Amino acid sequence: MIDNQYRWYPVYTNSRAEKRACKELQKKQIECYLPLKKELKQWSDRKKIVEEPLFTSYIFVKISSREYAEVLMTQGISRFLYFSGKIAIMPDKQMEDLKLLMSSGEDLELIEYEIQPGEKVLVNAGPFKGMIAELISIKNKKSLVLKLENLGYAIHVNTSMAYIEPFK
Repeated sequence: MIDNQYRWYPVYTNSRAEKRACKELQKKQIECYLPLKKELKQWSDRKKIVEEPLFTSYIFVKISSREYAEVLMTQGISRFLYFSGKIAIMPDKQMEDLKLLMSSGEDLELIEYEIQPGEKVLVNAGPFKGMIAELISIKNKKSLVLKLENLGYAIHVNTSMAYIEPFK
């Protein structure tokens, strides 16, 4: 059945082909998102800050079901991700949260609460307000590791524990 509604889908790319695949999709006028993080790389003669994909071998495309084949025929794209036998869909809210996380360079002070790893949490203030995630761990009392639903990845987030509360 053809669905004309545009949704975000995670797409698996060939190894180290994320940037190239995203450019190829943009040439086809297909909206894509590749979250990048800055890393300091060391070579024998120099150091350089480079942008690396946050999720190795993953990019996100916003398409309707009519563009499935066009995405798969793009150089560098391997396949769609499947969960429970269906192509995985990323909720718009989760994509907005991911973009917000990536755009915020804030390093916030932590205040400890009685929230344990494994619990669902709601970020109720600050730049990540409204995000719901699973708390994976608290690193060095300076940052959190949160798991984003539907993706199977965890993200290291610098935010204050004062902004986090258990999600009921």
